[in-house]
Amino acid sequence: MKEKTCCFTGHREISTENIIAIKPILQKTIIKLIKKGYIYFGVGGALGFDTLVEITILELKLLYPHIKLILVFPCEDQTKYWKKEDIEIYEKIKNKCDKYVYVSKNYTNDCMLKRNRYLVDYSSCCVCYKTNNIGGTAYTVKYAEEKGIDIINIAKEIM
Repeated sequence: MKEKTCCFTGHREISTENIIAIKPILQKTIIKLIKKGYIYFGVGGALGFDTLVEITILELKLLYPHIKLILVFPCEDQTKYWKKEDIEIYEKIKNKCDKYVYVSKNYTNDCMLKRNRYLVDYSSCCVCYKTNNIGGTAYTVKYAEEKGIDIINIAKEIM
């Protein structure tokens, strides 16, 4: 299953201009992966890039109904401090995904780290939107590199 699984990681803060630029590149990248035999797409359920990926995969499921969206949440109370509209989108995506798991019941200092490692550990490819070398996205990409999995940084196609 690992050889048919791709995970995603990216920044939470993305300008509207960059979201518009990212979307078609993300779609093309996912379609290429589907054509290579990827079926399972693991995403961390965060705001920003994760939400964009989740929406894109749900849209692509209309054309490729065999693909699966798997959400890996850091904790059950992840949305505790989110805006109402973001929680509504999160719940819609959660209700449409094929599977979701929590790595922790409640928030802990390392639940995000555990979520990111979980995503990488069960994947053979990592698609990222990484524009700098600090933060959770940079850590996750570095961890993926250490694990020897393929990395596709779609930010390179925008810059």
